[in-house]
Amino acid sequence: MALNKLRRLDQNSLGITLPKDDLRIEGLLDEHGDLEGEHHLHIRYIGDGEWTVELVDAIDT
Repeated sequence: MALNKLRRLDQNSLGITLPKDDLRIEGLLDEHGDLEGEHHLHIRYIGDGEWTVELVDAIDT
């Protein structure tokens, strides 16, 4: 099981990294390993130290 460190991004937010291999499998990276396009994720707190992360097709504005 890979572990990822929780990191401070700025004064109001924290973040984690997603492994490039997993993003490549989802087709989110180009042939150079760079993020291709703009993508949105829905992060949901389940409880008891558990979250889900879901790639969404579009966001409502």
